Amino acid sequence: MEVSKLFTVTPMSRRFELEPGGTYEGAVTVINPADATESFDYKVYVAPYGVVGDEYSVDMLTESSYSQIKDWITIEKPTGSLQPNQSDEVHYTIKVPKDVPAGGQYAAIVVSQNDETKAAEEGNNVAVKDIFELASLIYGEVRGETVHKGEILENNIPGFVTEAPIMVEALVSNDGNIHENAEIKIRVTDALSGRLIVGGDESVAGDYSEIVMPETTRKISREIKDDLPILGIVHVEQKIAYNGETSEVARDVIICPAWFMVLIGVVLSVIVAIIVRIVLKDRKKKREVERLGV
Repeated sequence: MEVSKLFTVTPMSRRFELEPGGTYEGAVTVINPADATESFDYKVYVAPYGVVGDEYSVDMLTESSYSQIKDWITIEKPTGSLQPNQSDEVHYTIKVPKDVPAGGQYAAIVVSQNDETKAAEEGNNVAVKDIFELASLIYGEVRGETVHKGEILENNIPGFVTEAPIMVEALVSNDGNIHENAEIKIRVTDALSGRLIVGGDESVAGDYSEIVMPETTRKISREIKDDLPILGIVHVEQKIAYNGETSEVARDVIICPAWFMVLIGVVLSVIVAIIVRIVLKDRKKKREVERLGV
């Protein structure tokens, strides 16, 4: 029997303000959708959550001082089975020790296809592959003397692209012991007509935020690709608010497809060739006149 890999987990993340010695309750909902063809056996476990590099590759294997919360969480019902169009609410409890330091704590409530069930179905000697997993992230803040320290390192908009998308980027650092939010606003208008492309109503919204983990540097990239002209100039603005600092950059971006540059090159080459031919012809005529002494 092939197990459906289309299950979903909500919420995608949750934030907790934690007091040392306190107890907190939470839950995730596991959903086997209506269009699933088979029942779904799952298991739930807790993993540390961290990131690697400024591109923020997810790391749910390495434990650190910021993932101690993994050991504070107890899953009420770690296994279950769902028929199509059914859901389960999986409850968990966070018991915070009394002597923990202030700052960020991060973990992932992971819902996985039950590999033990699948192994039993496929035979004990068969290697289990392609186990599908989803996670609900926990961002915890232990109250106390948290350190908020970070800055905006870069705020970049390109000046020229050959085709969509336009990639705008930012680089921010967090040297504190708690996660921070980078709030970013993007506005794009057609430089010639003034038509709003990004930054207005919900269909072209340009506002978003990203979490920056403690003691990391994060590269934040955003693609602008919808409703851009194939050839033209757009005015792009990016405003970043982060840890009490604001950075604003505005730039006209030229969109010029490669085929248009080739076409311009061909046209210029033809024009140059015509001019050269005219000049050579004129020189030849002058020499002929001088030779005849006219």
